[in-house]
Amino acid sequence: MNLTKTCKKAVKLWGADLQLNMAIEEASELIKAVCKLKRNLNADTVLNVAEEVADTEIMLEQLKIMLTCRSEVESWKEYKLERLEQKIEEAKKECLNH
Repeated sequence: MNLTKTCKKAVKLWGADLQLNMAIEEASELIKAVCKLKRNLNADTVLNVAEEVADTEIMLEQLKIMLTCRSEVESWKEYKLERLEQKIEEAKKECLNH
């Protein structure tokens, strides 16, 4: 199954406004699942987080389609990953110095 193609169909069928609401709903369900996971780490809560991550990723794809911002998202991801890598290296050096 093609993620982008299916997401384009969903946006076309249901429209941007409804899919924006769905993105909010799915993001909030992911937050709720992570909160439950923190309280009770077990196979069921991990599975629930996995399901909500999948739903959220699908909605993120639809957001990129609706806002035509795929290249901007990729640029931000690259920048933030580089920054994260720097923070990791700094933290490793701090650990070695203590």
